[in-house]
Amino acid sequence: MKLSDLISPEPLGGPDVEITGLTLDSRAVQPGFLFAALPGLTVHGKQFIAQAVTSGAAAVLTEPGIDTGTAVAIHDADPARRFAKIAARFYPRQPQVVAAVTGTNGKSSTVDFLRQIWRGAGIDGASLGTLGVARGEGWVETGYTTPDAAAVHKALDELAGAGCTHLAMESSSHGLKQKRMDSVHVTLTAFTNLTQDHLDYHPNFDDYFHSKLKLFVELAPAGSTTIINVDTEYGEAFAERSAARGLNVIQVGWRGRDWRIREITPKAASQDVRLEIGGKPYRVELPLVGEFQVANAVGAAAMAAHSGVDQDAAIKAISKLEGVPGRLEMAARTAAGNPVLVDYAHTPDGLDKLIRASRPHTRGRVFIVFGCGGDRDPTKRKPMGEIAVKLADHAIVTDDNPRSEDPAAIRAEILKGAVGAEEIGDRAKAIRAALKQMQAGDTLLIAGKGHETGQKVGDVVHPFDDREEARKAVSEMRGSHG
Repeated sequence: MKLSDLISPEPLGGPDVEITGLTLDSRAVQPGFLFAALPGLTVHGKQFIAQAVTSGAAAVLTEPGIDTGTAVAIHDADPARRFAKIAARFYPRQPQVVAAVTGTNGKSSTVDFLRQIWRGAGIDGASLGTLGVARGEGWVETGYTTPDAAAVHKALDELAGAGCTHLAMESSSHGLKQKRMDSVHVTLTAFTNLTQDHLDYHPNFDDYFHSKLKLFVELAPAGSTTIINVDTEYGEAFAERSAARGLNVIQVGWRGRDWRIREITPKAASQDVRLEIGGKPYRVELPLVGEFQVANAVGAAAMAAHSGVDQDAAIKAISKLEGVPGRLEMAARTAAGNPVLVDYAHTPDGLDKLIRASRPHTRGRVFIVFGCGGDRDPTKRKPMGEIAVKLADHAIVTDDNPRSEDPAAIRAEILKGAVGAEEIGDRAKAIRAALKQMQAGDTLLIAGKGHETGQKVGDVVHPFDDREEARKAVSEMRGSHG
């Protein structure tokens, strides 16, 4: 595509070159590419312009006053937003319905539940987020919650080109603040909850709040529908701001005006849910455990009902939902029948909800193995330790992607809150230690990594999957007792 077509109506600052691709990564530049040299959290892309030009970049998008060498310069005071616009032109196709979900916890489950409900209704839908791209039977991992603008629009273009009409996508605070979703034609939005997370990136909670809010006050078209869980003060604030913007607010949750959860009765491997929608009572069984899963499922059903699915069919579909990888996933059962559940919970609120969710389904004790990631918000470590020892019967503090930090120092910070917890740095040994202490009726929760298949130590990612490790440990124990 010609550069003039990508930046129109802005004038060209050089020859009208043919653009063959877009990238933010100088290492990915090929001849004819447009390289976006954007300011980052720790480095500025301008440091890599020379490398990009050497690799064949035909044009460089960056801030005013920055030299782009022999490449045609596109200078813009807001290059991130401009890059999103360029990406939308380079990859012009988008599904007819784009449902964007934001919040601290529950995004991955909500978007995939929505995809499942669409599929049951005969709609060709997909989901995009932390778990990758899911459509039909398969998953394709991407490794991020909200991809960069070029990757977002490429995914949308490919899905639309393949006949996908509906897309449910996660919208992270990073992606919203960095304008990666600008120029996505969002038609439906949703909010799950807001609790402490990502304060290693956001300067304060207010910035985190307003980054999330951008989806509703800037990207959602006036008059479009938004599904807001109003069970917290933040949900109420999002509902108020969305209504002020002119959005059609549908409230869900225990306090939801439109889709209200009336009662949840836990069963061994499911939950009986009573709802009230538009004054009419409904009853449905969710084949998953955990109260927070009910909130995710109800939110997804409400989104489905406002995106082309018959309301009664959307509610009925809750009874057929399948769990999302790494979200309260049953990894194994011991010889005594003890469940081993793996979950992505990596925030204080997530850990709180996870342990509370397991209680109604546990006759004996709840064990938890968890840690905190390195190079991430350190202020959540002590609170997570406090929650673990308060709500679980036995907590084991272990390592979880220490990255460049000293693993022992991270554990020490957690243990300031987790007074009396057991400390075992080796994650595989920690899982085995928990299993050896369990008795009939107990439950083991392994938190923090969920679907992840690696443990990052320094710059090296070592293969490690909590689910596989749990299965291996259970198998070894059965063998030793066999």
